[in-house]
Amino acid sequence: MKLHELSPAEGSVKDVYRKGRGVGSGNGKTAGKGHKGQNARSGGGVRPGFEGGQLPLYRKLPKRGFHNKFSKVYAVVNVESLNSFESGTTVDAEALLKAKIIDAIYDGVKVLGKGELTAKNLTVKAKVFSASAKEKIEAAGGKSEVI
Repeated sequence: MKLHELSPAEGSVKDVYRKGRGVGSGNGKTAGKGHKGQNARSGGGVRPGFEGGQLPLYRKLPKRGFHNKFSKVYAVVNVESLNSFESGTTVDAEALLKAKIIDAIYDGVKVLGKGELTAKNLTVKAKVFSASAKEKIEAAGGKSEVI
C-alpha cells in the first residue's frame, strides 16, 4: 500500500453541499427554498408542534400525573446484602457505595428486612430502617443508628 492509494472508508466522507452558489450547483437562486412564502423568508418557518392554527395534539390530550417536589428517594438495601461485610465493622452510605451494593446515595439509605443477617456486631448507619431490619440487626448483636 502506498500513500497515494489511501482512501477514506466507504460512506464516511460526503460531498460539500453549498447552497445558493449559482445555478450550476443545482442549488442556486432560491437555495432549495422554492418561491416566496413563509419558509423562503429569513427566520421563516413554524415552531415545532405547530399544526397550521388547528388545535394541536398536545392541547387535545389531557394533562396527567403529578410530581411531588417534597418526595424522598432512598437507596434501598436489604439486610441480606450486609453479609458481605466483616463482623464488627461500621456500615454507612460510603461503605455501601464502595462495596457496590448501591449505585448512588440519593437522599440517604433505607435498610429493609429481607433475608437473614449472618454478620455479627455490625454498626449500620442509615436514614431509615424498617422495623424488621432493626430487629434483625439487633438480634445479630449489632446497632442501627439513624443519621
